[in-house]
Amino acid sequence: MAKEKTNVESFDLDHTKVVAPYVRLAGVKEGEKGDVVTKYDVRFKQPNKGHMEMPSLHSLEHLMADRIRNHSTKVIDFSPMGCQTGFYLSFINHNDYEDVLDILEKTLNDVLEATSVPACNEVQCGWAASHSLEGAQALAKEFLEKRAEWHIVFSE
Repeated sequence: MAKEKTNVESFDLDHTKVVAPYVRLAGVKEGEKGDVVTKYDVRFKQPNKGHMEMPSLHSLEHLMADRIRNHSTKVIDFSPMGCQTGFYLSFINHNDYEDVLDILEKTLNDVLEATSVPACNEVQCGWAASHSLEGAQALAKEFLEKRAEWHIVFSE
């Protein structure tokens, strides 16, 4: 069965060939004035084999989106994938892969130390009832335990 090319980089990725967890450069865009946006695929779960439960994913997103900005002023966005297997992390004018890994490691350690989920209320969140600090911390711990493997994207 031939796969049709799309306008979305991640749709053109062969999800049967990747080995999560990993951190993969997913795209680079240069703006008209020279700014460069770099997007990473931060994959927590093996596609089509596992996924993050929504309350845990939701809390991890809140925690990381908040805490990652303590480690870099170049972060544009940290957002979840609809398939619940990972996140997209975007930077402006920052393309140092090893530094990105260090920023992620520091942020995930912050998640492990958290005592609450930021913006976990009806005023600041669109589904405040769907959160799990413990679940987010379990995901962070699991991902950190594989830190040495984050750079391995494809199976041999």
